[in-house]
Amino acid sequence: MFHRFTAIISLLVLTLSACANSPTGSNLENLLSADPRLSATENQQSDRNSGLPTDFPLYPNAQLQGTVPPTPTANTATIFTTWVSADPANAVQSFYQNQLLAQNWQIVSQPTPESNALIARQNNLQVTVAIQDSTGTTEFTIEYVRNGDTTQAATPEATVSPVPQSGDENFVGPLPQSNPAPNTGTTTTQVFTDIDKASPQLRSYIEDLAALGVLSLPTTGNKTSSSSLFYPAKTITRREYARLLFAANNQINSSRPALQIREAAKDSQKTFQDVPPSDRDFAAIQGLADAGLIPSALSGDSSAVLFRPNAPLTREQLIVWKVPLDSRQALPNASVESIKDSWGFQDVAKIEPKALRAVFADFQNSDRSNIRRAFGYTTLFQPKKPVTRAEAAAVLWYFGNATEGLSAQEVLQINSTPETTEPSPQ
Repeated sequence: MFHRFTAIISLLVLTLSACANSPTGSNLENLLSADPRLSATENQQSDRNSGLPTDFPLYPNAQLQGTVPPTPTANTATIFTTWVSADPANAVQSFYQNQLLAQNWQIVSQPTPESNALIARQNNLQVTVAIQDSTGTTEFTIEYVRNGDTTQAATPEATVSPVPQSGDENFVGPLPQSNPAPNTGTTTTQVFTDIDKASPQLRSYIEDLAALGVLSLPTTGNKTSSSSLFYPAKTITRREYARLLFAANNQINSSRPALQIREAAKDSQKTFQDVPPSDRDFAAIQGLADAGLIPSALSGDSSAVLFRPNAPLTREQLIVWKVPLDSRQALPNASVESIKDSWGFQDVAKIEPKALRAVFADFQNSDRSNIRRAFGYTTLFQPKKPVTRAEAAAVLWYFGNATEGLSAQEVLQINSTPETTEPSPQ
């Protein structure tokens, strides 16, 4: 048996050798050999597990730092990934520009000194590569969007983000209203059936904000749109948090107009390249930028030309945007040492310098601190960790400092108290 098997193998080898220079031999060789391009792509995709399509170019000398899995909503699916490389930023930029062009992508926005984003389109796909040249490393993000509507114009300004619908896990409400109804002491209560999936310490915050109407869709006519799911453990995006921050502040401070944020008009000049006036959340996001509550060119941060609405919200961003609405005054000076002495965070060196002041100011709010309310006792801040919807609700439940402020629960009690009228004179 062994001699017969050896003879068969020898015959095959002789046959392949004789046909090596013939068309038949070349075809047979190609058939039996692996596709090196496919193998490299599959191995690259498997090794880094980015979630991006297997044919999408991945920079070879970069490490995946984090990814947000696809969240298909209203004809759109978005994948957001973050990367870091030891190579210079111009090498990463050149790689993606050449690779996307080679794959027949249309470059619709080139990086500029003010903007570090490369935006490209191909049919119903759009990709944004935003590069940040840090000290010693290059950090960049890839936002890959598949849109079911292929009729959009090929300009960043024409991109209209789809509106999450009732029952959609990407909806956290409310949508901005151009003319909010005056405070009448009544609210549209939202009842969620999945609050039990949040930790026990965070459930009451969700319930109060839902009862206050902050997490519900606006009322249309005599009907109220509703969703029974809140998805408390799902990562909240920057867009969603901006929408809720705007709504929660204005609703909790409904009786104090001087503390409310003004929404931007539709014809306002846009601050962020990726949030045009046609965006459904433009009024809230631009309003926050106009008020100096989120970093932008208006607040002196010339590098913040992109808002990245679909990127996950990080813990330090959660605090940076919220604390100014608690203190209502200039934030105190802070340093790494002052954070170590106050919070005692072991990972204080990972906090962005711009966030130190907000984190330090939050400590001064004692038990009213946003960090304590959302994360409990911790010696690790984990500033780059994504925030869940339940944690965001905990932060938005109260606006104010340690001695003066209002919670959603207190506003509900005020709204439920019957108004007393003075008796008319006889």
